[in-house]
Parts: sequence; C-alpha cells; structure tokens
Amino acid sequence: MWALMLLVVLLAAFGFIAIEKGWIGYMPPIEELQNPINRYATQVYSADGKILGTWNYNRENRIMIDYDQLPTSLIQALVATEDVRFYEHSGIDFFALGRAVVKRGIFGQKSAGGGSTITQQLAKQLYSEKAHSVMERLLQKPIEWVIAVKLERNYTKDEILTMYLNYFDFLHNAVGIKTASNTYFSKDPKDLNTTEAAVLVGLCKNPSYFNPVRYPERSLERRNVVLSQMEKAGYISEAERDKLQQEPLNLKFHVADHKDGIAQYFRDFLRRYMMAKQPERIDYPAWNMVKYYIDSLNWENDPLYGWCNKNRKKDGEPYNLYTDGLKVYTTIDSRMQAYAEKAVYEHVAKYLQPAFTKEKKGRKTAPFSGSLPVEQVQNILMRSVRQCDRYRAMKSAGASEDEIMKAFRTKTEMTVFSYHGEIDTVMTPLDSIRYYKSFLRTGFMSMCPQNGHVKAYVGGMDFTHFAYDMAMEGRRQVGSTIKPFLYSLAMENGFSPCDEAPNVQQTYMVAGKPWTPRNASKARYGDMVTLKWGLQQSNNWISAYLMSKLNPQAFVTLLHEYGIRNPEIHPSMALCLGPCEITVGEMVSAYTAFVNHGIRAAHMFVTKIEDNEGNVLSQFQPRMNEVISEQSAHKMLYMLRAVVDGGTAGRLRFRYGLKGEIAGKTGTTNNNSDAWFMGLTPTLVSGVWVGGDDRDIHFDSMAWGQGATMALPVFAYYMQSVYKDKTLGYSDDAVFDVPSDFNPCPTDSTALSDTDPSSLEEVFE
Repeated sequence: MWALMLLVVLLAAFGFIAIEKGWIGYMPPIEELQNPINRYATQVYSADGKILGTWNYNRENRIMIDYDQLPTSLIQALVATEDVRFYEHSGIDFFALGRAVVKRGIFGQKSAGGGSTITQQLAKQLYSEKAHSVMERLLQKPIEWVIAVKLERNYTKDEILTMYLNYFDFLHNAVGIKTASNTYFSKDPKDLNTTEAAVLVGLCKNPSYFNPVRYPERSLERRNVVLSQMEKAGYISEAERDKLQQEPLNLKFHVADHKDGIAQYFRDFLRRYMMAKQPERIDYPAWNMVKYYIDSLNWENDPLYGWCNKNRKKDGEPYNLYTDGLKVYTTIDSRMQAYAEKAVYEHVAKYLQPAFTKEKKGRKTAPFSGSLPVEQVQNILMRSVRQCDRYRAMKSAGASEDEIMKAFRTKTEMTVFSYHGEIDTVMTPLDSIRYYKSFLRTGFMSMCPQNGHVKAYVGGMDFTHFAYDMAMEGRRQVGSTIKPFLYSLAMENGFSPCDEAPNVQQTYMVAGKPWTPRNASKARYGDMVTLKWGLQQSNNWISAYLMSKLNPQAFVTLLHEYGIRNPEIHPSMALCLGPCEITVGEMVSAYTAFVNHGIRAAHMFVTKIEDNEGNVLSQFQPRMNEVISEQSAHKMLYMLRAVVDGGTAGRLRFRYGLKGEIAGKTGTTNNNSDAWFMGLTPTLVSGVWVGGDDRDIHFDSMAWGQGATMALPVFAYYMQSVYKDKTLGYSDDAVFDVPSDFNPCPTDSTALSDTDPSSLEEVFE
C-alpha cells in the first residue's frame, strides 16, 4: 500500500512537471503569462477627453481599466462570492477543493460550492477551450492549477482581480467590467453602487442563466445571494444586507456597439485610414486609378495613413486596432461634433427632405429630376441594380437576367430606413433602390486653419443605412466654390480686388470650338465691374474673363498646391466654373490658406497614439505648405468677406444673425446637382455639401437647389451653436489676422484689359 501510494504521488508529481514543461496539454510561454489579455478594444478619444467609441472584433469590446478604477464594493462582492479565501491561497484553495470533492463528488450536493479559485477561473478563461465531457474537464483541471500557480507568481492579488474583471464576458457585447458597467447601468465602474456591483458579480456564475435583461427575477435572486455572501464575509452588516436586498435592479440597459455614439463616419474613416496597407496597383480596378494615386500620396506623405502597417509591436507584428488596446487621441471636439450633427439633421432631414419629397411627389421620374425622360431614369436604376449585392449573388449562382429582374420586381417583406425610425413594409427590391435614392445626402467638415485640427466631421445622415462617406471619400463637382482659387491665381499675378472687367456674356474659342458661359443674373450687365464685385456675386462671366487672362495649366498646378489631389483635373477654360470633382475635406483644407496667411494646413485627425500601458507610440504634428503669398491671402479674405457682407452669402447676416468677421463662398453646379458653402471665421474653416445620391437627383427649383439655400444654413446653425457654447472658446469678436493698414487695392496693381481675346492662342502670346 505504501509502495502504491508512493507510486501515485510520483506519477502525480511527474504529471504536474510534464504539464509545467508543456509536455502534456498546453502551457503558455512566460511572455504570454506576463501579458495574458491581448484582445483589447482600441479606444478613440476626442480632444476634450470623451470616448467617441471603440474598435473591436465581434464580442471582444474589451476596454482595459486599472485596479484603482474599480469600486471597493465590486472587489468585495467578487471575493465574497467566488473565492472568499482569495487572499490566503497561492492559486489553489485545497480546502475548497476537498469540500467540492467530498460534498459534490461523493454526496452529490450541488449547493456545496465549487473548488475553483478566482485565479483558476482566470486561467480557464484565458487558456482553456470549452470542455465537451466530464473526462475532458478532468484533464483540463490540472493544467489550470499549474497555470493558476504561475499567474500567482507573476501577478499581485489586485492585478489578478483586475485581469479577471477586465476579461470576463458579461454578455450583450459587454466584455470586461468597463463595458459591462456601461451596458447594464450606463456608468463607469467606479460609479457603481453596491447593488449594481452585486448584479454584475452575480453574472460571473452563469451569465446566460442570470441575464438581468431576459431573466430579471433570477438576476435579482442571484444579486441577493451575492449580498448575503458579502454579509457572511463581513463586508456589510445584516442591516445593510436587508436594506440592499429590497432594492430593485434599476437597469439602464443599452447594447454597446462600435457604431454607437457620435462621429460614426469619422471613426470608420479613421479605422480604415490607419489600417490601410501600402497601395499596390494590382489591387485597384482600372476605373479607380484616382484612388490608387491618392492612396499612394497618403502613404508617402501622411504618417497616420497606414499607421498600423508602418509600425511594429515588440514581437515584430503590425498593430491591430481591434485587439491591441490602443488609445487614439483625435482632434475631434465632441461638443462641436454634436453641434455639427445636429445642424445637418435640423436642416437636411427636417427642412430640405420634406420639401424635396413634396416636389417629387406623384412624378414618374421621382426622385430624379422631372426633366429626365422616364427611359433614362429606368436606365439609371438598372445600373444601380447591377451594382447591388443581390444582383451579384444571383448572377454568381447562375440565375439568368430574366430571373434576376423577376426577383427585383417581386414584392417582399423588408425593413427600411426613415427619419422616424425603421419601418416594416412590403415593396420590391427595385422600389427599395428608388426609395433609398430619394434621401438627400450631405458632407460637412470643420477644422482649425492654424494647425489643421479637424474639429467636426459628418459624412452623411445615417451611418447604418448610408455608410458612404461624403466628407473624405465622396467627390462631387464644386461649382463656384472653385472661383476663389482662380481669383487667388490672379492676385498672385499682380491683380487686385479693385481691378475691373466687363460684365458681359462672351464667347471664347476652346480647342477650336466656341464656349459661351451662362450666368444666373444680368445685374449690371454691360458695366465695368471690379473683381471684388464679381466674386461677391459669383458672376460666371467675370470668372471666365479672368480665366482668359490666365494660364489654365497654371491654375491646375495651383489647385494641386491647395491639396486638391484629383489627377483627372484637366486644364481648360471651363475649369473656372468648377466642373471638377473634389471632396469636402479637400475643399476645407484648401480654404485654410486664405485665413492662414497663404499657408494651407493639411488635415490633422490624430494628435497621439498610446499603447495599452500608456506608452506614447506616435505623436503627430501639423503639416503645412505655402500656396500663395501673404498679400494675396489678405486680398482673398477682403473679397470673401464681401460675399457675406452683401453678396450671395448675405443671409448669414440678415436671416441667421451671425455677427463678427465671416468670409465665405456659395456654390451651385448645373441643374442644382450639387450645393456648396464654404465658411471662414478667424479660427475655423468649414465646408458643406448637399445633394442627391446621383447628380440627376436634385431640386428642379433654383430657389431650393442653390448653395445658399441647401448648404449655407448648415454652417449657420453650426456656428450659432459654437458661438453660444462659451466653454469652447470661440467668439464672434475674433478678427482675421490682417494688418490694420493693409491696402487690398494698391495703385501699382495690374489692371485688366477690356480686350476680348478671340482665341486661347492670343491669351498665351
């Protein structure tokens, strides 16, 4: 018997040594034991210290917090319920283990309690797969014991408790105590009271069974058991226990999701921007070479673009935003972002959309322009059909065109978006395409011209249903908002705002063909007018005349200096009216040069990135380039202020009551397809675009479709809120940084000739 006992002891000792060495089962390396939780969600912070959201894999929305952020009641509840001798053992509680073997194993008493310590439970969560049988679980136990002892050697008790609470999955995408506290009670862990802490600790036994959302009675009963355990352990008195057990659950439940919260378009853009890989031409289709060109420029010039793949962790692997628990500190101000989103919603959703729906109501071509033939509308819809996932899936499955179109014309149950909430309805997939195209789209950005900090970013009306980003991805024709760039080229070539040009319609020969620009107004027709007046009234004839005196290729070169990177902008006379496609973000960055003494500020989205231990991995600095001279920039501000003080943007004053120094430019493209407004203050440059999903979707009425009606009010509402919030530090008393004695019209400027050039050859003589 002694020999047999000795043999058993030796075999057990050998077994544990084999487990410890990794000969039996899985034993994590010491490096992994020293950092066992490597799947943390990356947190995105605003400039004012708010968490905008997280990036994470599904069900891994884990945010690391430290021990000092955990309330005492939560620690006490966990220890009292799960491992009352936690501070007395070194990973294995032999007393609890023996009790479990005797009472549960021999006598079958299910209420006798388990033998696993908190450290063992952590070891199980970290390194054990789900056991599918009693035998598998018996084999797992010794491995967990060894890992638990190793964890106890590497970590303090407080660190083990913190890891346990940071790692545990509390259901509903609430992985870790920080997310769980927010999900179930809408508060941070440090603000949990004793009953709330007891509810969450109660989930540790079996989160599905004691789910407070689905089974509130079970959860309440389990919470009271936890409170009783706290009383037995001496953490609370009997009177406190009795009082606390009478309280209701008081849940404030909401499911945490990375799409929740503000700045959804910005967070999605930033995620893709930081995780981008080095562009390879083969990865881009032939029709998308513009994106390849722009991505290549970003990779070379912007350290934030592709940051995850440009930088490496200690193990040589690239960073992963979903698992590495980074902290990304952005330039977005959460208050200004909220004001921007509210401004967009108040104007586009509540004001423009009803008017647009009313104009299109009852028309066969709706939501497209009434000037389009029905056949052309059908062709556009068919193009959209062929681009959708349903069509591609059926085509891949071998369905014929007739079968596919029959499916698209068959009514089916579906849930569709509305500004009043999702609607359950029945319609054909083809009608659903037309329905979603009936919603107006928008893009907005606001940034500081002195350093490029992007303060607000709105890529659309609803990220869930309209995910395409119209702030930094969508390119639309810019119309008259391109004119300040043309005028700045003139200022660089010696002209002044006071130089005059004939306000008449003229025909120019372009590539051997006559081109006659149109103008919306005939005010002062036939007069000699100043360039200031021409820009103030957004006069196309003056822009065309000015373009005839300048070099179109020089204009394209200047546009690229302004940060407009579309390589498909070709030099031509018509370029002065803005037919080229540019993003809202590029336009806002370009306009910063007018405020910032001729120096353009590139977008700055992030100030610094930290790892999950608080070490600074990267810090970012403003990126600037000089575009025009300081004198030219001052001249442009002089003219752009006139656009607000008596020009096409005058309603900022008389309708919206904005005071102080403001400059701006409206823009409207042909047929009202695109509406723009660029607004400048001494400390903010903002841009707004509003339009349809297709350029053929627009207001037919000029009164509704112009930039001053569709886009300008968004800027007005935004600035009203910004100025009203004194905590932001923006004031309408601020003035542009222009010398008080600056003369925009020096006497030695180059006067424009009233000679009408008959050809481009004459212009370049």
